[in-house]
Amino acid sequence: MTPLVFSFLTLFPELLEPFAREAIIGKACGRGLIDVNLVNMRDFAENKHLKVDDTPYGGGAGMVIRVDVAQRALHSLPPADEVILFTPAGQRFDQRVAEELAQKSHLVFLCGRYEGFDARVEGLVTRELSIGDFVMMGGEAAAACVLEAVSRLRPGVLGDEESHQADSFSSGLLDYPEYTRPLEWQGQAVPAVLTSGNHAAIRQWRRGEALRRTLERRPDLLNTAPLAPADSATLLNLGVHAEQLAHWGAPPPPAQRRRKKDTSSS
Repeated sequence: MTPLVFSFLTLFPELLEPFAREAIIGKACGRGLIDVNLVNMRDFAENKHLKVDDTPYGGGAGMVIRVDVAQRALHSLPPADEVILFTPAGQRFDQRVAEELAQKSHLVFLCGRYEGFDARVEGLVTRELSIGDFVMMGGEAAAACVLEAVSRLRPGVLGDEESHQADSFSSGLLDYPEYTRPLEWQGQAVPAVLTSGNHAAIRQWRRGEALRRTLERRPDLLNTAPLAPADSATLLNLGVHAEQLAHWGAPPPPAQRRRKKDTSSS
């Protein structure tokens, strides 16, 4: 399989180097499953001081990265499926976007600093992304988040090919709680169903716990999560009203079977 190439245009490539070198990402790079290309925009400054920014027209604090520098850096790269700019105005990055990007072959990310890029850079990109409504000092940390989220979806990157499918957000719900040894710790015991060996009961318990956690902590996710009739029955048992289920577009719960009357004579 052709590796997915991540090209990061940054003023501080040393901030992203550890993510390309260590742990699962480093192993995936070593096996040729992904490729991380760190491009220092200062290499395209075309001045002896390697200056890539300038004062903003109209005045104001801070410095702005020049559009011509960004364009020269982009033109040094092979064609990309997406050229992505991190910006507060961008599309919110989530699991669905990660799954979409994991299908590509070459992704380019522009990591801003200072007061960001000249606004004309927006004409050079295909997509704008945001990882949340907060202010950071640069785009490198956001780039590391996207690198990890997208890379783990590529075939072969994770040891267990199905492990990411049960993760939070992949199923549309928060993940169920996990337990390991010791069996009992400070008066807290591992739920008995997990040691029962009954795999059907374990799957049912895990699904129920995922629904419970999502309802308690992120009920907004239930508005878009793919729910089955059995999930609707579980949510009803958790105290959700039928009107709320209808608002979420959840299917009706399974019809309860009526017990036949015993007509045999004594």
